[in-house]
Amino acid sequence: MSSWTLEEVGTHNSASSCWVIIQNRVYDVTEFLNEHPGGASIILRYAGRDATPAYEPIHPTDALDKNLHPSKHLGPLSTSAALLATQAQQQTQKTKDELRVEAARKQRPPLSRLISLADMETVARNVLSHKAVSYYSSSADDSISYNENARAFSRFFFHARVMRPVSQCDPSTTILGYKSSIPVFICGAALAKLGHPQGEANLTRGAYQTSIIQMVSSNASLSYSEIMATAAPSQPLFFQLYKNKNDAIAEQRIREVERLGYKAIWLTVDAIVPGNRERDIRSPWDLEEMETGKKEVHVDVADGELDGGDSGFGTAGALIAHDDRDMTWEKTIPWLRSITKLPIVIKGIESVEDAILAADAGVDGILISNHGGRQLDYAFPPLEILHRLRQQRPDVFNKLEVYIDGGIRRGTDVVKALCLGATAVGLGRPFLYAQSAYGVPGVVKIVQILEREIVTAMRLLGAASVQDLKPEMVERIDWQPIVRPKL
Repeated sequence: MSSWTLEEVGTHNSASSCWVIIQNRVYDVTEFLNEHPGGASIILRYAGRDATPAYEPIHPTDALDKNLHPSKHLGPLSTSAALLATQAQQQTQKTKDELRVEAARKQRPPLSRLISLADMETVARNVLSHKAVSYYSSSADDSISYNENARAFSRFFFHARVMRPVSQCDPSTTILGYKSSIPVFICGAALAKLGHPQGEANLTRGAYQTSIIQMVSSNASLSYSEIMATAAPSQPLFFQLYKNKNDAIAEQRIREVERLGYKAIWLTVDAIVPGNRERDIRSPWDLEEMETGKKEVHVDVADGELDGGDSGFGTAGALIAHDDRDMTWEKTIPWLRSITKLPIVIKGIESVEDAILAADAGVDGILISNHGGRQLDYAFPPLEILHRLRQQRPDVFNKLEVYIDGGIRRGTDVVKALCLGATAVGLGRPFLYAQSAYGVPGVVKIVQILEREIVTAMRLLGAASVQDLKPEMVERIDWQPIVRPKL
């Protein structure tokens, strides 16, 4: 196989012939430009150049093998060219945002001083890059659903019982038959490497140390095999499936995670198109203005000319560009059942009616979710749907396991969901923030915080185990409590 000089690669710098360098190896991506989920323009920025810094944080190591024909893997840079490329990376001047992040990381408080998930989020928002915090925190449209997900918990109050023995309080449970130290799991969340070089591996190690379960996203920034290799031999991992519109490609992905040892398939059904996440979309423009100090201004064009076209869908939109928009209860669930024996959970139920259809379809569980407020704005808060399901169709809870995610930030939130019939709750953003700010110790810390809060709430409620948490222990109120800002 030939080796290449930087000059040779540099001549292939257009849409008609586009080569890029990644980890000192050369790839011909010309034919892939129009297939790239994020669009051709992103790749063309690096045509004929080293794309490693932009590529690595959002792509698993096997992405090139899976998406590019072997003939397009052109070989390594020459020794001298690789040396020059490495030197160029080392000599690249740090951006204002990178310098800000470096300074913020040096000012992180000790973990011992973080006593809530809100504390962890505050630290993370300071140390995350602008791109990462824009992606992690973005939500759809006006963030109504995002905000109401959390606010919904303030509409449910406890009927605490006293004089019950709770010195021995056990918050553990099982999820799809697998033990969990608390009724909390790590929800599938993409691109953990945006926040920390170890990415999803931090979540896997933290989950093992605290005996909780991690759901791995189809769009993880580490490969599924890398994440499984990080896991302990007995550690269960679930897989969040974004189904490709091509059944053969989707089946290939399922076969891969089965072979690797993942224990369940969580089929995501609420993200068939990207939500309108404006903060994520604006992020590149904000960064450009931050670095240059110049504000881009409008330039009039002649009648009939375009002004630059659609703004796109940001980082998130690129991840689901090829997902199946034509899934149905009648077709998709039988198809999935025909190719896997793993438990199936439907992730993204947003109505009582669909919860009933899921139970009728014979799946093993449902995750009531509006995707953290990132998809359809004004989608109901999951806790409200859980409450309605408990009131209208309590029989569904006997047919499958029910979980919720979205807006959960306290142990009391977890306990309210369990009182209404949830088996467990999922958290996505809090775990991304924790691993971004402190790596594995950050993940362990927020599990410890949640466990302390859950056990405290259970004891004060009069429940010695999760089985003692009953619907009559919570009541939905029609007035809104006053939550004063922290001093």
